[in-house]
Amino acid sequence: MAQFDPRRQPMRLAPHVFTAAAAVCVALLAGRVYQPARADEAPVLTAEQMAALEVSAFASAGTPAGLTAPEAIPVQIRRGETFEQAVRRTGIGADEARAVAATIAGVFDLSELRAGLKFETAISQPRGGRGDARLIGLTMRTGPATQLTVSRTFDGALRLRSLEERVTHETVVLKADVSGSLYATAQRMGSTPKVTRRAVQLFSGKFDLDRDIRASDDFVLVFDRSVTESGRTVESGELLYAELKGQAFYRFKPAGASEAQYFDASGKNMRSSFMRTPLDRGFRVSSSYGFRRHPISGYQRMHQGIDFAAGTGTPVLAPADGVVVEARRWGGYGNWLRIRHSNGLETGYGHLSRYGSGIRAGQRVRQGQVVAYVGSTGASTGPHLHYEIWRGGQRINPSGVRTEEGTILAGADLAAFRAEKARIDRVIAAGGERRAAPSTLRPAQG
Repeated sequence: MAQFDPRRQPMRLAPHVFTAAAAVCVALLAGRVYQPARADEAPVLTAEQMAALEVSAFASAGTPAGLTAPEAIPVQIRRGETFEQAVRRTGIGADEARAVAATIAGVFDLSELRAGLKFETAISQPRGGRGDARLIGLTMRTGPATQLTVSRTFDGALRLRSLEERVTHETVVLKADVSGSLYATAQRMGSTPKVTRRAVQLFSGKFDLDRDIRASDDFVLVFDRSVTESGRTVESGELLYAELKGQAFYRFKPAGASEAQYFDASGKNMRSSFMRTPLDRGFRVSSSYGFRRHPISGYQRMHQGIDFAAGTGTPVLAPADGVVVEARRWGGYGNWLRIRHSNGLETGYGHLSRYGSGIRAGQRVRQGQVVAYVGSTGASTGPHLHYEIWRGGQRINPSGVRTEEGTILAGADLAAFRAEKARIDRVIAAGGERRAAPSTLRPAQG
């Protein structure tokens, strides 16, 4: 029998053998049962979904220790200011502003940014008010359909994403009943300012927009535009068709013409020699031509024009082509403008707040051009436009001026017009037309 030696550890084989055997069994069993997990392929996100995720990321970026919850702070670059300087106005430190600029500079030339550009930031302030703020996120639009987003990751690093939205080119058919003013209704229904102004100018040649248009009147506008996935208009096209109270206008450019014009269904030029009113929105006739009690003197006297009540700054349009004769201060008329037109007609505008760009004596103007803005200068009880018309040096009633229309298309021009009219009619019958461009969504470098 072997002698027991207390200096030596006893060997116990059984537990080790059993442990090893159990491990082998578990491994063999796991090899038969375990199957690797399969991850479903993530769906491709649209630009709108990605934008929503970016907003959500800013909100859920977490409140870093010692900082308050992120606060949205809009920033606009000032004249002579760099991007870094603009970012620093949010309260973040110089080093952090430099890091943000360096992150963006990897994919975009910050020297191209101009004064007036706006971007959004999410900023956390230090608790207790001591120390610099910290940037959690920043979103900046770099083009009509592109934007850059900087976000803070959980480890504190800055991450840059570049988003490019898909742009859809579409022809819109807008149908609506007038509610309030024609201009406001068109804007509310989705028309662009450029298209609305053109439509109102066309209608102004046929109707007195203050007296002839009623809430029950319906109108149709057809125009081109380009929109992003988020519904933002990035390019406004031309007005192709406009209709109001049975008067329809088709856009067409005759061969050799310098610009497109508008014609009725038969090919007759619908351009009137004179617009009925020099305002296209937001006005009412407050005083007509004729005898009235003067609002300031209180005496009964002849009012040799028409007053249009409108807000200060409302654009005043030239009712026809002409040449500026006067643009000066003139007694009770305040800031005064006079334009000479063809056929011995002249128009005058009083109480203006200011003149349009480049308007001075001798300057040529075109029909529909903004020549001034409504005000209350001179002898005036409130903002309005005093509008006069002379014929042969004598003031006449502006509402009695007759307008003349252009010629009728013929030959090859008429055939081309009919083809374009048929195309526009098909678009109207279809309710519009869409032509989508491919979209890309790519992460930026860095």
